[in-house]
Amino acid sequence: MTEASSDAVLRLTGVTGVRGGARLIDGVDWAVEDGDRWIVLGPNGAGKTTLLQVASAQLFPTVGSAVLLGERLGAVDVFELRPRIGLTSAVLAERLPAKERVADVVLTAAYAVVGRWREHYDGGDDARARELLDQMGVAHLADRRFGTLSEGERKRVQIARALMTDPELMLLDEPAAGLDLAGREDLVRRLGALADDPGAPVLCLVTHHVEEIPPGFTHVLLLRAGRVVAQGPLESTLNSTTLSETFGLALEVFRHGGRWAARARIS
Repeated sequence: MTEASSDAVLRLTGVTGVRGGARLIDGVDWAVEDGDRWIVLGPNGAGKTTLLQVASAQLFPTVGSAVLLGERLGAVDVFELRPRIGLTSAVLAERLPAKERVADVVLTAAYAVVGRWREHYDGGDDARARELLDQMGVAHLADRRFGTLSEGERKRVQIARALMTDPELMLLDEPAAGLDLAGREDLVRRLGALADDPGAPVLCLVTHHVEEIPPGFTHVLLLRAGRVVAQGPLESTLNSTTLSETFGLALEVFRHGGRWAARARIS
C-alpha cells in the first residue's frame, strides 16, 4: 500500500467497483503525488479501465473513498471536477465527430463538449489548440476532418485535446492500442517528452505491454483480476517476479536504454 499525503493528487482507499454483479476492482489503495508519472499495467480484464473511470470522476466507487484533486467523489459537482482532468480513451474517441475539423476537436475541449456548436472561442484558444497539435506532431492536420486521419494521427490529436484545458491530472487509457510499430514508437517518444516536461500534468498511463512504457515514467501499479499485485517506483517494482504474477505466466523482464521489454521464460 502507498501512503497518501493529505495533498495527494489522487487517493483511492479501499475502492471496489461492482457493475452487473461483477467485481471489476477490489479493495484498491492507490496514491498519486504531484510530479508522478504512473504506469497502470495488467492483462485484459484486470480492471485497468475501471480504475481510470474512477480516477477521472466518470464512475463512483461501490465501496471505498476516491479523492481527486482534493475533492471527494460523492461530495463534489463532477461537472466542475472533470475539466481539471485530461482523459484519452477509446470510448471518448468514438464520440468525436468524424466530420469535425481537427483543430476544432482540440478546441472544443475548452468547453468539455464534442462537436462545435455555438461556443465562443478567442484567438488565444485557437493558438493554444494549434500549439498542442504542433507539440504532438500533427499541426499540419489542423484543417483535415478527424475521420480521415490514421489511427496514429487520431491518438495524437486526442492527446492534444486532453491537454487543451491545462489539466492537473492526465489519464491515458491504452493510447498505443491498435498502432503499428512506427506509430507506437512515435507516440512513446512523444509521451516520453511530455513526461520529462516539468510543466506537464501528473500522468497515469494504462497499458498491458511493457514495451509501451515511455521513458520518464516513475511509478507502476500492477493489477490482476481487479486486485493490486504490486505498486511503487518503476525501477524497483517492475521485475520478472511481479510481472509473472500479474500475467499468470513465467516472464522475464528486460530494460535497455530506458525502455522495457518482456518475454516468456524458456525452461
